[in-house]
Amino acid sequence: MFMSNNACLVPNSFWLTGIPGLESLHIWLSIPFSSMYVVAVVGNVTILAVVKVEHSLHQPMYFFLCMLAIVDLVLSTSTMPKLLAIFWFGAHNIDPDACLAQMFFIHCFATVESGIFLAMAFDRYVAICDPLHHTSVLTHAVVGRLCLAAFLRGVLYIGPLPLMIHLRLPLYRTQIIAHSYCEHMAVVTLACGDTTVNNLYGMGIGFLVLILDSLAITGSYVMIFRVVMGLATPEARLKTLRTCGSHICAILVFYIPVAVSSLTHRFGSHVPPHIHILLANCYLLIPPILNPVVYAVHTKQIRERLLHILKASASMGHTGI
Repeated sequence: MFMSNNACLVPNSFWLTGIPGLESLHIWLSIPFSSMYVVAVVGNVTILAVVKVEHSLHQPMYFFLCMLAIVDLVLSTSTMPKLLAIFWFGAHNIDPDACLAQMFFIHCFATVESGIFLAMAFDRYVAICDPLHHTSVLTHAVVGRLCLAAFLRGVLYIGPLPLMIHLRLPLYRTQIIAHSYCEHMAVVTLACGDTTVNNLYGMGIGFLVLILDSLAITGSYVMIFRVVMGLATPEARLKTLRTCGSHICAILVFYIPVAVSSLTHRFGSHVPPHIHILLANCYLLIPPILNPVVYAVHTKQIRERLLHILKASASMGHTGI
């Protein structure tokens, strides 16, 4: 399985442990994880279908929501099938190239998701602070360019991560990755040689994405709240704030798990390994599960369309009986 160079190895494959310390519970853990994955897939596919068939939702906010749903599907599908294969079939082995590909997809699309939230914040800023020019500023072409920019930024930011590992870190102390997927730091910490560049680049990207994006989003909402507070009546203020409610909830659902997972991974040396890994998996599963729920609850058009579909299905069922 290995080519040895002194105490270091060139692995033909890596070994993902799953949830370290909870190996005896893997089959039971598969029940909530598989259920959450199914909910995430069904929820996001439903959002895509509803926006496609409901022409009143062909607006910038909902196009961004569709992009968010696609990103969430990629994020959850990058990790859950392999995790469930570990739980159900003991399929711990993963090819090094497949490991780097999984790393790229996870970190790239997490970065893309942050970029989509930034674009959505810009959309809300224009819609509330300059409503007369909203349709002329946020045209379909502009929305497409913003989504493309978010995607390209993710590729440019994250592309060097697996490339630097492949070129600079061919040797490893062990093939065992104490994680359920190929997370960047989990792989780098196993490498022989100087990992300073990899560590600094990873931390720099984390700062750019997590800190700068969240600051930019916060700045846009500070300006939005200033405009809202200047409205004449409380009813008008509440109505305007409701249009931002789903976006704010989605932002919190994304950034809070990411921040908690990142902080515990880098600074929580006293935190048990299985807590690290469970948090890391939750940050990839919670947003894909909750984003469709948040937007279905807060968006009247999506809620009404879903109710219409459910009623139609129920009536067809009664007719069949």
